[in-house]
Amino acid sequence: MLQSYLEELRKTTLLDREEEAELWKLAADGDASAHQKLMTAYQPLVFKIAVSFQLPEADTMELIQEGMIGLLEAAENYDYTRGVAFSLFASYRIKGCMLDFLKKDSDKGMISLDGKTFCGMAMADLLASEKASPAEITERQLLQEKVAQALHRLPEKEQRVLTGMYLEDQTAQSVADNINVSLGYVYRLQKQGVRRVRGMLSRFIHDFR
Repeated sequence: MLQSYLEELRKTTLLDREEEAELWKLAADGDASAHQKLMTAYQPLVFKIAVSFQLPEADTMELIQEGMIGLLEAAENYDYTRGVAFSLFASYRIKGCMLDFLKKDSDKGMISLDGKTFCGMAMADLLASEKASPAEITERQLLQEKVAQALHRLPEKEQRVLTGMYLEDQTAQSVADNINVSLGYVYRLQKQGVRRVRGMLSRFIHDFR
């Protein structure tokens, strides 16, 4: 999805200074077509800012959507007569919308997994019940081994975040303190790690079920 979006952006025609100035004049007079041409021309700016966060593809696409809102808001408040480049003026608003989105995401606590573990199964399914049959216990042990193998294949920080939050029952803040990163960055590492583990275990989980 991100690659196809980038391919579409490459078709965007860049505006020269005179053409852009004329479009801003028309847009200020209510010309919707001029406004649309300006917003289209600045979509690559939104993309550039979004990918600078270095998030997974799905998150980057969400940031692009938030950034487009910021772009539209910037256009509404932009005064072309002041001589400030719109790219500079808009960048702050675009990035601000993206940061607000990420903050709201992290303020929810941990990334919602609907009561599931990072491999997509209920935590209880990983624990051997006293009433479980020998076959069930064996299956759960096998699942635990697969999860452990997947964890060991993660980048070090993602591994430490998932191990701390899911296996050692640490709070996100404790994990952040332990690896010397911000709380927001811990949530991003958590989200990235969860996706990687799910990807590694997807075929196994399908066969397991």
